[in-house]
Amino acid sequence: MKVSQIDYNHDAVEFTNGVVLKAGEAIGDVSERDIRRIQIRETIKAHLDREKQLFTQGIKVLSLFFIDEVVKYRDYHQADEKGEYARVFEEEYELLKAEYLSELAIDNEAYRRYLAGIDVCKTHNGYFSIDKKTNRLKDPTVGARAVDSDDVDAYDLILKDKERLLSFEEPTRFIYSHSALREGWDNPNVFVMCMLKHSDNTISRRQEVGRGLRLSVDRHGDRMDNPAVVHDINVLTVVASESYRDFVSGLQREISDSLSSRPREATEAYFTGKTILTEAGPVEITPAMAKQIYRYLVKNDYTDDTDQIAKTYHDAKDAGTLVDLPDDLTPHAEQIFQLIDTVFSYAQLPEVDDGRKPNTNPLNANFEKKEFQELWARINQKAIYRVEFDSAELVRKCVSALDSQLRVTPLRYTVQAGLQQDSLTDDQLRLGDGFELTSTTTEQGGSVHSLVKYDLLGKIAENAQLTRSTTAAILTGMEPNVFGQFKKNPEHFIAEASRIVAEQKATMIIERLDYDAVTERYGVDIFTANQTGQNFSRAMRMKNHVYDYVVTDSDVETRFVKELDTSSEIVVYAKLPRGFLIPTPVGDYNPDWAISFKEGSVKHIYFVAETKGSMSSMKLREIERTKFECAKKFFEEISKGVAKNRVTYDLVTDYTKLMDIVSQAP
Repeated sequence: MKVSQIDYNHDAVEFTNGVVLKAGEAIGDVSERDIRRIQIRETIKAHLDREKQLFTQGIKVLSLFFIDEVVKYRDYHQADEKGEYARVFEEEYELLKAEYLSELAIDNEAYRRYLAGIDVCKTHNGYFSIDKKTNRLKDPTVGARAVDSDDVDAYDLILKDKERLLSFEEPTRFIYSHSALREGWDNPNVFVMCMLKHSDNTISRRQEVGRGLRLSVDRHGDRMDNPAVVHDINVLTVVASESYRDFVSGLQREISDSLSSRPREATEAYFTGKTILTEAGPVEITPAMAKQIYRYLVKNDYTDDTDQIAKTYHDAKDAGTLVDLPDDLTPHAEQIFQLIDTVFSYAQLPEVDDGRKPNTNPLNANFEKKEFQELWARINQKAIYRVEFDSAELVRKCVSALDSQLRVTPLRYTVQAGLQQDSLTDDQLRLGDGFELTSTTTEQGGSVHSLVKYDLLGKIAENAQLTRSTTAAILTGMEPNVFGQFKKNPEHFIAEASRIVAEQKATMIIERLDYDAVTERYGVDIFTANQTGQNFSRAMRMKNHVYDYVVTDSDVETRFVKELDTSSEIVVYAKLPRGFLIPTPVGDYNPDWAISFKEGSVKHIYFVAETKGSMSSMKLREIERTKFECAKKFFEEISKGVAKNRVTYDLVTDYTKLMDIVSQAP
């Protein structure tokens, strides 16, 4: 076959014999058996990639295969009772295992021994119903709704073995189960799912994927839910037989269809009455302000003909090119844009692209430089904090702040009335124009109250990290009319009260905080952990960074790193991985940059920097400012034992500010 034309616009190739082949299509003898083998291979590959990264953190990786017939896994007509999928798995696993063992670095010797020590026959298992007469696995009996299963034995076995399955001493890592498991395979450490079955419309993609969406646990049973790394560790890979675009588009559509409570139209009625929080206190959006917001969106084509937020709005926001708001709204610009973002938009859904492209960020020779290793040795110390403060004083401050600042948006409901047209045509019925909307009225909640029972005391205590007795003292000290807002909107009350209490607590912490260094240190593995699925849309290749690429989170960071990399005073620098955390009373904190300067070029050659777009205290939330002050104390404590070239830590807006700080005398 000879290529006659390559059509880039339609992603297709045309041959001289007239055959046209689009990207993703196959021609020739491609059987279902070939596709299933590829799926099994890719599942094993994805499993080993995740396992290699999570092994050092004590997290066991499990993979789950969904099949529709037991005989494909356990065939009792074969001498060894292995079905087709079991045979293919063992063949592909042995090949990939040998490949990975040959590529593992010397510093990964513990994982090398673990991988080499597992027998392929013992690392996969099947959980299905058992026929009590023959004691053999069987297909579960499926009820009329095609989701009811008698797979009770399988459930029992899974639940009884769950704790053992999460142990590294148990060799089982790959699980085969039936596609019709009604309650799902409820194990927190499923990181890869593979659909080795024919499409079944009775179970949605969302339900299937949901069986693997659990927060994982480590070997001690602790949940991997630290906000700094929760989204890096808990990533589920799904290996499906349909095209990536079809699978993702269908999944996103199912998810968006279930978001019935989220507003989809940016109308004047939606914005009217909403409360935004400003430095001066809560501000309610008036009808006049709502009209200005609505006109602003329409005028700049930020909404479409159905008043839904358009892609142009999100593109402009990402690029930092949003048109300025009208003068009357400018003082509240940040809060108003946050309000606009609460309107659901399909443009916010992730782009459908190839997530399987190589996207790891390897360490390079800069990491081994003496200057960086010396800096790392100074900052990889772990510490614990002690804080003492007067509970009575905290209660007084919180009560005062809540009474003056807490404003809760009451629940509202909308009443719409309409009339059927006097005469109807077939076209009107098809288009849904048979009724005419005559009035829309928005009313306050009044007698509308949530029937959900809320643990008010427990949730605020948990969110603010206070004892229940201290939280109770705060709530009972509030003005009755302020506390009475809880009935109007319980969820908003809890969220706002938690924020205000946490901020008041943050202001009291700094003067009474002390850090004590411990013997434990961060290992170099945090630089290589959790790299699967990184977003390289903001990546830049730099010459003095410890990784091949720098992945920035904002335009401020992008400008900052470009100046870092071209500076003649800087030897090496690193964007600190998310696993590098400093404990503080208001949550763990992850600094941005570790920088090593040429000796003699500046006063402070070792520096840890936090980049912010503004130094103004008004721009920094109280909790952010508290974390910054805590970090200062942390670095002061771990530097006490260092006689020369102590680490300096500070907040910087740009490279010029950085140079001003490091050039100052101690």
